[in-house]
Amino acid sequence: MSFDTPKSSFATGLVTALPIALGYFPIAFSFGVAATRVGLTGVEAFGLSLIIYAGAAQFLALALITGGAPVLVAAFTLVAMNVRHVLYGPALIKRVGPAARTRHAWAWAYGLTDEVFGAALGALARGRVAFSEPFMFGLGVGAYGAWLSGTALGAYAGGGALENWPVLDAALGFMLPALFLALLLSILSKVHLPVIAVAAVVTVAGTLAVSGTTGILAGMVAGALTGLLRRPTDAR
Repeated sequence: MSFDTPKSSFATGLVTALPIALGYFPIAFSFGVAATRVGLTGVEAFGLSLIIYAGAAQFLALALITGGAPVLVAAFTLVAMNVRHVLYGPALIKRVGPAARTRHAWAWAYGLTDEVFGAALGALARGRVAFSEPFMFGLGVGAYGAWLSGTALGAYAGGGALENWPVLDAALGFMLPALFLALLLSILSKVHLPVIAVAAVVTVAGTLAVSGTTGILAGMVAGALTGLLRRPTDAR
């Protein structure tokens, strides 16, 4: 067997997930602390990570809960914010091609967060990994396990765990977008620049004009439409 042969095992997925796990754990710890700080129990905090499993959305959920938002409004906001995840599976399979096996996609697709999706695309683009469902399970389990364990430890530490470390508490909020940005830069090409530029401009404009949630949703839609409009040109 050649050393250049791409690997695609469960263990390879776990190794690929290591940078994500290192970023997820402290952020999840911060979430566990924040959740108990606003009055949630450790079980409730862990349940949010277990079911929702979306970093920014979970912190938004805390803000909605403490702000007294109606349940339906909170649910709609969280769904709208995370609807982009529905597109990750089809986009990944399209990148791999028709030979991709999807028998258990219903299970491993649950783990396709922004960072997992970016890491999978990056690994495939560099040719170091061949797509397989065991690889996707390893990648997803590594990230998911770090998020759950970080939440559990943060909830156990309690709401006052970071009170004496305000700088650290503030810095943890930047780790999730920084991690995603690093993964994005690893697969960035000139073809993607117009799409990213449009999405960024619309996101900032929407945030300044209305709210952060509006900016995020508008940016996602604008970026997706820009990508679709560029496809015929790219094909030629």
